[in-house]
Amino acid sequence: MGVPALLRSGVLALAVAAAAGTGFAQTPQQPGTVRSNHGAWSIICDTPAGASVEQCALMQNVVADDRPEVGLSVVILKTADRKAKVLRILAPLGVLLKDGMELFIDGNNIGRAYFTRCFAEGCYVEVEIDDELMKILRAGKSAVFALRESADQDRVGIPIELTGFAEGYDALP
Repeated sequence: MGVPALLRSGVLALAVAAAAGTGFAQTPQQPGTVRSNHGAWSIICDTPAGASVEQCALMQNVVADDRPEVGLSVVILKTADRKAKVLRILAPLGVLLKDGMELFIDGNNIGRAYFTRCFAEGCYVEVEIDDELMKILRAGKSAVFALRESADQDRVGIPIELTGFAEGYDALP
């Protein structure tokens, strides 16, 4: 199973913000307003600066079970033209960029994606969600994102719950 194509352009209008500073242990803060909750997922809506319409995303913030200083913000959103679905993951600064991030769903390795850019709040992986990946996400029970903090360490697995994903995605405007 291949990894969906990475989005390399600026077609995304919704930015995910994290708490100020670069410490790993800080908990990400969602911008906007929580519209609804669906299992472990929340629909967050906001009108970004310069935008004329509100945009919404399905979001979950998680930390590694054995490494509470390593957390992720996992965001699903639709592009403004509604032609693409995007999985955006915000990882803390300090992760090993060259290895990217692997996704496992229900124990199956779905693939690897690479970091596309870093800002003050952390580094991003962005993947276009194709029909195959959407089907796997909707049917899955749990997922693990795996990344490295340094070349001499094993990967850190950060679990996310897929409970409520399908319901939340269906409710996403």
